[in-house]
Order: sequence, then C-alpha cells, then structure tokens
Amino acid sequence: MLGFLGLSPSDLPGFVADSKKCLCICVFLDCFDGHEVFGLEFDLIWCKNGILIDACFEEPPWPFDRLSPTFSILSGYSDCSSRGFRSPGLQGGILSSVSLGLFKMACMKLGSKTDGFQRQGQAWFCTTGLPSDVTVEVGEMTFHLHKFPLLSKCGLLEKLIRQKSEEGEDGCVIQLPDIPGGPKAFEPAAKFCYGMKMELTASNVVYLRCAAEYLEMTEEIAEGNLITQTEVFLNQVVLRSWKDSIKALQTCDYVLPYAEDLQIVKRCTDSLAIKACKDPSLVGWPIIELGPMQSPGGSILWNGISTGARPRYSSSDWWYEDVSSLSLPMYRRLISAMETRGIGQEIISGSLTFYASRHLPGLDRRQSISEAYIRLEPRALVALPSEEEQRHLLEEIDRLLPSQKGLMSTKILFGLLRTAMILRASPSCMFNLERRIGMQLDQASLEDLLIPNFSDSTETLYNVDCIHRIVEHFFARNQMIGGASPDVADDDQFLGSPTLIPVIAVAKLVDGYLAEVASDANLKPSKFQALAAAIPDDVRPLDDGLYRAIDIFLKAHSWLAESQREELCRLMNCQKLSLEACTHAAQNERLPLRVVVQVLFFEQLQLKTSIAGCFLVSDNLDGSRPLRSGLPISGEDTGWASAIRENQVLKVSMDSMRMRVSELEKECSSMREELEKLMKGRSGWSAGGRKFRSNIIKGQICSAQEDAISKERDTEQRLEKEQLKLAKYQKHM
Repeated sequence: MLGFLGLSPSDLPGFVADSKKCLCICVFLDCFDGHEVFGLEFDLIWCKNGILIDACFEEPPWPFDRLSPTFSILSGYSDCSSRGFRSPGLQGGILSSVSLGLFKMACMKLGSKTDGFQRQGQAWFCTTGLPSDVTVEVGEMTFHLHKFPLLSKCGLLEKLIRQKSEEGEDGCVIQLPDIPGGPKAFEPAAKFCYGMKMELTASNVVYLRCAAEYLEMTEEIAEGNLITQTEVFLNQVVLRSWKDSIKALQTCDYVLPYAEDLQIVKRCTDSLAIKACKDPSLVGWPIIELGPMQSPGGSILWNGISTGARPRYSSSDWWYEDVSSLSLPMYRRLISAMETRGIGQEIISGSLTFYASRHLPGLDRRQSISEAYIRLEPRALVALPSEEEQRHLLEEIDRLLPSQKGLMSTKILFGLLRTAMILRASPSCMFNLERRIGMQLDQASLEDLLIPNFSDSTETLYNVDCIHRIVEHFFARNQMIGGASPDVADDDQFLGSPTLIPVIAVAKLVDGYLAEVASDANLKPSKFQALAAAIPDDVRPLDDGLYRAIDIFLKAHSWLAESQREELCRLMNCQKLSLEACTHAAQNERLPLRVVVQVLFFEQLQLKTSIAGCFLVSDNLDGSRPLRSGLPISGEDTGWASAIRENQVLKVSMDSMRMRVSELEKECSSMREELEKLMKGRSGWSAGGRKFRSNIIKGQICSAQEDAISKERDTEQRLEKEQLKLAKYQKHM
C-alpha cells in the first residue's frame, strides 16, 4: 500500500513555523506481493492545520497521526538553502540535498531479476542460458521466448501453445497481430512473466492494462498477475495525479477499443473533470507569483537554478494548456465529463478557444501558420495537422461551443469563420459560426468584418455576401419594436434607448464596412445596395457615413448610368445629412442633379432653422423685459443696474446676430456662385429648367436674406429704445 508522511515545520531545523509555506515532496517505499515497489509522486503538497493537502487527490487529506513513520520524505522551504538535516520524528531519517527539480512522473517497479532481454534488429532474445522453445510474432517484431514462464502468467498463450502442441507442429510459432499496444506492450508483459525488473508508468500502464486483458493475465492464472498490478497502479497513483491522468489519457488513443471497454477513458476523464471543477482556492492550491522562487520563464527556482517545474495558479484556466495536448476524441470526452459535472460554460469556451488556437495555427489573421507554430512554447508544439484533420477539428469545436451569447470573443469567432472558409468546412458549420457572430455583431470591429473572398471565382476582394448574412442574423435577433417611425420630437429619446445602442453601433459599423469595400470595382451595385438596405433607416442618427460610402462607390464605378446613381442615392436620407455633408454633396459632381437639388433644398431648411433659432433666443430675451420692468423697484440703484444689464445683454445679442447674418450672407453668396458654375457645366437640363431651378433657389436665398435683414432692423430699433430708456435714467440721476 502506498502512503504519505507529513512533517510540521517545527520538526525541521531552520524552518519558519508557517504551515502554509512548508513544501513537501513525498517518496513512497513499500513492498507489494513480493515485488519491490518504488513509487515516486513528486507533487506540491501543502501543510495546513496539521493536514496534508494535495490538490491532485479527490480523497480527504490524511492527518499526521494516521501516517506510518516508515516512509521517507523530502522537505524544503523557499527560504532555506539546499542542505541535509534530520528529524527525530522519523525512523529512517531525512534524505539530504533537497531539490525541487525532481518533478518526475510516478512509477512503480515490479520484478527483482535482472533484465535479460536483448534486441537484435527486429527480434528480441531472452538470454537465460536456455534455448528458446516458442516464438511470438507481434507485428514486425519477433520474440524468442520460453514456454514455462509464459504459461505461468498468460491464459491466452497457454491455450495457443497447447493448440500448437496438439497439432504436432515442429516449431511453436504464435502470432499476436491484434494485441493492443503492439510490441511495446508485449515486451514489458513478457518481462513480467519472467519476473524481471520493469516499471509501470503513466505512459505505459494503459498499454499494459489492455495487453494484460488481451493475454488473459488474470488472478485465476497467477496471484498478483499483471491485471491486478496495473489496476492498482491506475487507481492508487495515476488517477490521483492530474499530470499522470493526462499522460494516461493521451495513450488511450492507440488502444481505444480496449481502453473504452475497460473504462480507462471514463475513469481518466472523470478524475480530470473532478479536479478541474474544483475551486483551487478551496483545495489549498497556492497562488504563486513571479518572485525569487520563479524564473522569468515561469519555472520554479531552487537556489537560483531553474527546475523546469511550473507552478499551479488558482485561476480557473490553469488546466487549459494541459488538456490542449489531448487528441480531439479524448478532449471531447473530457469536455463532456466537465459539462456533466456542471462546470461553467464560460470556462468551457475559454478551453475551446485555447485548444483551437493551439491546433489551428492560422487562426490569427495577422500571422502565418508557420509563424504561429514557431511562437508556441517548445513543450506545447504538436505536429502540424493536415487540412482534413483541421477541418474535422473545426467542425467539432463548432459543435462543442456553448450556445449562449458572449462566451467567446467576436474576434475569435471571426477567426474560426475565416479558417472554415479556407478549409471549406461544411455548410452547417459555416451557418452556425455566422449565426454566433450575428448574435454579438455589435462587439466586432471593422477589421473583423474584412473577410477576404476565398472562393475560386474571385469576383470581389472581400466576402460581402457573408457580412450581409451576418447582419441579417443580427437584426433577426434584434427586431425593433413598433412599425411606425417615431416622431421627430422623440428622436433623441428613441435613439438613446439602451436596447438600440447595439443596433446603432452595428449601423455605424456597416457604414464603415461599405466605405471600405466600395472602392472594389468588381463589387456589383446590387450587393452594395442590398447590404446598405439591410440597416433600417430609423437607427441611423446621421447618414454621413452612408453618404461617404455611396460617394466612394460612385467614384469607383464611374460607368454607372444616371438611373443607377439615383437608385443608390435613394438609400440615404438627405434630411439626415450634417451641414458639412450637405456642403460637400452640393459640390459633388458625381451625384445626380436631382439629388443635388434635394441636398440644397434641405440645406436651406437647415439654415432657416438655424436663423430662426437664433432669433427665438432674442425674442425670448425681449419678451422677458416687460416682466422685469413691471416688477416693483425698491430703489433707483436697482432700476439703474437692471437697465445696464439689459443694455449689455442686448449689445451682446446684437453683436452675435450681426456676425451670424454676415456669415449667412457669405454662405449664400458662395452657394450662388457654385450653383451658377454648376448650371453652366450641366447640359442635361433645358434652359427653361435651369432658369426655373435658379429662380427657385435664388428666391429661397433672397428670402432668407430679407428675413435676416428685417430681423436685424427690428433688433436695432429695440436697441435704440433701450438706449433712450437708459438716457432717461441718467437724466433722472
């Protein structure tokens, strides 16, 4: 039976009495069924309140008083130098030269005889001094052995040898083509039959367990047979250790049918799932930060020497890198076991992201596959999978992804979608990825949307159809409430609704995308128009972004007919263009004449509204004066001060009004000149149409000027009245 021994810090000279900082490395020594058992389980074990706590074990920790003192222990402390010491509480004493670098895989030694197997080419010989009387062929390897040791342990070989003897064949040749694990599993099994020294490790125990089952090495044949030995090592050592369970699970791929039947895969995945689902802070895992005990590369230091061992962290993603080394079938089984035990979906998504980034090196669009492969840590390097394997992996990751929104970043989803296009994944996989992106499109950036067109018939530079489908997925999920447009008075409140913030963000994002792809001469107007029309008009506060995209598209598609230009321009609402955009559009020769007229008309409306707003402020000031004058005056000083304040307000208002009127006159003059140039350069209209259009616009401009001058005169008259009133106050004084 394997065991532990713990020491309190007071048992070790030079140790600080801090139970949380006593680092123990256990060595197990025991005898088992007549064979020497030497098991090493180097692991981080922390002492707390007289209890050994090891995060790798799911069983309750063992109190000190229940442990046998016949075991030896290595103990170390981060502040102590490497030196030998003794403790009176141990019969065997303490091993010297503490070293934290001996983090090795657990092993179990069986047998006591010297290894007598020798290999010559593709053949193994047992050098016991006796001639071989049985030949076992396993794959391309031949084993020249002896019947008696094999008959004493292997039920299958006993049957086959007896059958050969009954048939009367001269040479006994047995073929085992289907033995799980092949020659590397049969070799240690044969050594076990001879009682020679061999080791059980996490890397070979699965092979040996399956081979023992195949060879029928049961307790009925011999007590303490290989099936029992491997089961004990699996249950007592491997399944209790996180890293050994990972190693064992990795080897299950090569003996999968037997590993499944013997429940080895299930036991390993359940053990790993239990450990991964535990809160590290509850099991006593230390939070090790970069300090004197850790190198810049992350490995633990002992006396300044890197040990190669890496600390465990208490965050929930500590196991991502370890499980990413598993094959896809084993990883899928592990994720399923974790979901069964209720692990958080966000943690599952994080693990899937890490796994995908490791096995799909081209996931990051800013680096090539070779660059991504080089940037991986040396211990994280895996053989570059083939295109078929990557496609299968991508489709499987898509099936494993949780359905909730926001569990995986939009950038990663876009990376998966680009990879799916390159690998030509199944249509269902592409649809699911587009739908997932559509659920959280408001979190994307313009760079994410720029997906190249990977099709053989490269019509456009970017895949506009894909973005169109993603936008449709987004608006299908975020349908606006109500069918009618909101009133103008309620526009600000409507657009400021929290539910519309993502929709407005997507509208702005799509307008930017349209401006980016509009310069592609191969982009058809129908595709551009369809994507622009996918955004409801009500969710755009301004159409400046859409106008910019249309302008770029018209510049890159100068061959479009006037009717096609007008159809594109109908996408934007001229009333929702800013004053700067209107000024640019009025001078834009690429726009149809009808659109230019609409822009000028609505620009004049904006100017009138702006002027009316300025005078409305002045009228409010003027309307408030009778109220002020009608108030009872407590003294002459109060009336004098009030008159001065009103006079100052009027002067400021008058000055600002004059400046505004001057600016408007300059703008109107400039617009008149530009309009005359435009009328001279256009030949599509008749002279009568030009005259009619010019008269309308000039009339609007003159009307605006006359209104402004009239308002200015009224203001001057009010100012003169106030000055007279001020003179009366001065005379009275």
